[in-house]
Amino acid sequence: MDFVIPAWFEITAMVVLVLILAADLLIILKRPHIPSAKEATLWVVFYVVLALVFAVVMLWVTGSTDAAGQFVAGWLTEYSLSIDNLFVFILLMSQFAVPRKYQQEVLMVGIIIALVLRAVFILLGAALIENFSWIFYIFGAFLLYTAWRQAFPGSDDDGDTSTGIVRFLRRFIDITDHYDGSKLRTVVKGKKVWTPMLMVFIAIGVTDLIFAIDSIPAIFGITHHAFIVFTANVFALMGLRQLYFLLGNLLDRLRYLHYGIAFILAFIGVKLFAHALHVNELPFINGGKPVSWAPEISTVASLIVIIAAMGVATIVSIAASRRDSKKDAAA
Repeated sequence: MDFVIPAWFEITAMVVLVLILAADLLIILKRPHIPSAKEATLWVVFYVVLALVFAVVMLWVTGSTDAAGQFVAGWLTEYSLSIDNLFVFILLMSQFAVPRKYQQEVLMVGIIIALVLRAVFILLGAALIENFSWIFYIFGAFLLYTAWRQAFPGSDDDGDTSTGIVRFLRRFIDITDHYDGSKLRTVVKGKKVWTPMLMVFIAIGVTDLIFAIDSIPAIFGITHHAFIVFTANVFALMGLRQLYFLLGNLLDRLRYLHYGIAFILAFIGVKLFAHALHVNELPFINGGKPVSWAPEISTVASLIVIIAAMGVATIVSIAASRRDSKKDAAA
C-alpha cells in the first residue's frame, strides 16, 4: 500500500457520514411515506454523486489515484452485492405483509444493522489479514464457493433461513398478527404483545448477517485498508433504501444479474488467491516462499471487470425482457 490516509480525514469523513445517516433516519421517522419514482431517483443520484465526490476528495487528500480507485472499485462491488440484497428484502416485505408506508423505516433499521455487523466483520477481517496472510486462501476459496452459489442457487434461500428463525421465535414470544403503525409493542385485550414489526427486524438482521459474511471477503480482495472497506460499505448501503423503491418490481427483469455478481465474486476470489501466492508463508506451498510468477491484478483491471460484468448482465437482462414482452404481445 503506497498511500497514507490522514487520521483527520478519516475522523472527519466518519463524522459526516454518521450525520448524513442520522438526518436520513430523522426524515423517515418524522414523515413516513411512500416515495415517488422521482423522489427515489433523486436520492439515488444524490448518493451516487456523493460517493464519486468522496473518491475525488480522497484523491486530493492522499494524492494517490490508487486510493481513489480502490474506493470506487470497492464501492461498486458492494453496490452490486447490495442490489442482490434487494431481492431478499422484497421477499421479506411480501412475506410479512409490511405496510408500504412503513417500509422505508424497516429498510433504514435494516441498513443500520447491516452497518454495525459489517463494521464488526471489517475489524475482524483486518486483524486476520494483519496477522495471518494465509487467510487470503480461505477468503478466495469462500468467494469461489459464493460465486457458484450465486450462479446456481439451488433450493436453499436466505429468506427461508430467516423465516425459519422467526417461526422458532414465535413459540416463545407473544406476537399479534396485526401491525400497529411502526410500533414494536402494542396492547391487545389489555395485554402487551409484540407486533410483527419485531419479526421483520429479526429477519432483516439475519439476512444482513448472511450478506455481510459474503461481502466483506469480496471487498478485502479490492483493498486491505479498513477505512476504505467501511466507507465503501456505507456509501453502497446509503442508497439502498431509495433503490428499493426505485427498482421495485423491475428487479424481476434483471434475470441475469446474479450471473454478473457471480462473475465478480469469482474474479475477486481468483485475485485473492493470486495475492495469497505473492505473500505466501505456508511451508507446503513453494517451500514457504512467495510465488513470484503469480499475476498481480491491478485496481484499474478490477474496476474494468466489475463495471463490464454488471453492464453486460444488465444489458442482456433488459434485452431478454424486451424480447419476452414482444413475444407476449404477438401471442
